[in-house]
This record gives sequence, C-alpha cells and structure tokens, in this order.
Amino acid sequence: MSAPALPVEDLGTPIKGPTALGNDPRRLLRLTWALAVTDWRLRFFGSALGYLWSFAQPLMLFGVLYTVFSVLLNFGGDERFYPVALLLGIVMYSFLNEATGGAVRSLVNRENLVRKIEFPRLAVPMATVLTACFNLALNLVPVTIFLLASGGKPLWTWLEMPILLAVLVAWAAGIAMLLSALFVRYRDIEPIWTVVLQIIFYVTPIFYTVSLVLEKSSESVVRLMMCNPFAAMLQQARYAFVDHSHLSLGAAMGGVVWIVLPLLVTIAFCIGGYVVFSRAAPRVAEEL
Repeated sequence: MSAPALPVEDLGTPIKGPTALGNDPRRLLRLTWALAVTDWRLRFFGSALGYLWSFAQPLMLFGVLYTVFSVLLNFGGDERFYPVALLLGIVMYSFLNEATGGAVRSLVNRENLVRKIEFPRLAVPMATVLTACFNLALNLVPVTIFLLASGGKPLWTWLEMPILLAVLVAWAAGIAMLLSALFVRYRDIEPIWTVVLQIIFYVTPIFYTVSLVLEKSSESVVRLMMCNPFAAMLQQARYAFVDHSHLSLGAAMGGVVWIVLPLLVTIAFCIGGYVVFSRAAPRVAEEL
C-alpha cells in the first residue's frame, strides 16, 4: 500500500532556490569583493611586470590613435590638452569594455561554483565590474600625470569626477547583469556585444571632439550621440577634469535639461538588467 498523502499544511515551507541578492546584503558585498580581489591577483600571477600590464593596453592604443588622429589628421580641434583628453577617453572605454565584455561569460566561467554552492548570484557579474574599477582607478593615475606634465592645473570641477564615474559604473553594472543572464541561454550574446562595443567606440567622440561634430552636423546629432551614457560621461569628464575649453555636456547638447536623457538610459539599464538577472538567477544552475 502506498503511504497516505500529507495535507498541504504539513508539507512545510517550500525551499527557495538561489536568488540574485541572497538573504544578507553584507554577504553579497563581501563575496563580490573577495571574487574581485581574487581575479585581480590571479590576472597578474607569475607575470614579470605584474600590475604594470594594466597600463600597457590603453597606453599603446593611445600612442597609435594620437599619432594618427592628432599628428597626421589633426582631429584635436581648438580644445586644449587633446592628448590627455584622448587618453582619458581610451581609459574610460577600456573600463567599459572590460566590465561588460568580461561579464558576458562570468556565470558560465564560474559554472562549478554556481552549480555546487548557494550564494547571491549577483556577486559574479558585479565582481567583474569591480575588477574593472580597480583597473580604472590605476589608469587614471597616468592620465593625471600627463595632464599636469602638459601644463594643466587642478580645477574645482575635479569634484565632479566621482559622480561621473559612479554613473558610468552604474550603467556598466546594468549591462553586466543583463548580458551575463542572457548569455546563459543565448550564446549569440557574446559576438553581438562585441560588435556593439566596436560601434560605441566609433560613434563616441573618443579620438575626435564634439566641436568637430557640431561643425559638420547639428545639435540633434550630438544629442543622439549623448544618449549613450558613456559618451555623455566622457564629454563631461573632459570638461570637468581636462580643461574647460572642452564643451560641457549641457553645452554640447544645447541645454542642461537634455542631460536627463543619458541619466534615464542609465536608470533603465540598471532596472532592466536587475529584473532580467533576478528572474534568471534561480534557474542558472539548471541551464548551464
């Protein structure tokens, strides 16, 4: 004879699967920090130059772009300290590339951890973003040195930089959550995002200036470009950090009120990325 079925009230509380945030926010923060520091140390383990390699890629790209677009083609316009502005753009783009490109495979790369241990799943992509933040902080040091060596002076608008970088990091975090969750099921996400990153590089005024875009087009084109939070934060960072000869974000878009557009895009990606990730988190182990 089969055992009698238990009443529903006697079955106990249903066991919940792993979630994005977990039950303790402090555990999420500690785990994110631990994963990021571990990845940071392992990246340069056994390397002769160690952390100096984090400077190598942006500096080499800077040398090529500076030679082509400043010396040969003169894309600098009338803005001062164009080489420093170019280096700042490369450093900020390198952060975006590392934070989002690395987050795509973050859950898949930690498949053994995800399958065996219950922990806040959000720690995995956020650790990738945090590791990219370490590199960003290091790479901003030579940018500052180049600026001061070129004759630039500290400005009170340097106080804007933490806010600008926080917005950029928030946008990258939203993208990281979205891409890492989608890649578990749709492996085409990686090549698609690689192409998107290349598009972002060329449609963002990294090696050319906004003033040149305004000369050849209109404010409407610039507003469309600045809907990209990366382009918006880069433009304002050049104004606030490098020199005021660079147009501020409000001036480039034709009014301060237009600044709300990249902020809305950032908020949309943060909310949308978290919603998608939180829904996918309980099923990640099954779909890997």
